[in-house]
Amino acid sequence: MERSAVAADARARIVRAGARCITREGVIGASMAAIAEEAGVSKALLHYHYHDRATLLAEIAERIGIDVVARERAAVDERGGTGGLDALWRWLDDELRRGELAALATLSLTRLGKVRNATRMAATERRHSAAATIKHLFTELDLTPRIPAALLAEAAVAFVDGLALDVANGATRDPRVSYDIFWLALLGLTE
Repeated sequence: MERSAVAADARARIVRAGARCITREGVIGASMAAIAEEAGVSKALLHYHYHDRATLLAEIAERIGIDVVARERAAVDERGGTGGLDALWRWLDDELRRGELAALATLSLTRLGKVRNATRMAATERRHSAAATIKHLFTELDLTPRIPAALLAEAAVAFVDGLALDVANGATRDPRVSYDIFWLALLGLTE
């Protein structure tokens, strides 16, 4: 394997391991040592690729954001003949089980500038994706929103983040019920 490919593979393993650590242990538990152990690399190799924790956490936030958006787009675009709202629920249910949305929301609370910037960029991309999803679903349902899709997307991303944190913190209520209520409220904002 070429040297740059080996380096890219190591970085990808480290980022995936960091996302798993944050999902399981939170940002505080995702130390450089814990991430190196999870990735199966030495601390020296981890520090070779990431000179500081903020740079690593920022890349983890960026990667999670990219992956979440890609999975949402795939769920909505390739729903296999099922209704869009049901396809979106299956995507969200899978995301809640993964825990990465809660990890991303937790990362957004850090005071590290690089990390906050990365989570803001991820949030922007998520809002754009949510706006496209909302437009698509409303078109599928032959409804016209009275509020711009971009504003509805702001609410949808905030709802999803809150639901993800709720699930991560062991809430006992069924997230599907919350999802259905949220979408009934959004559908009430149509003509």
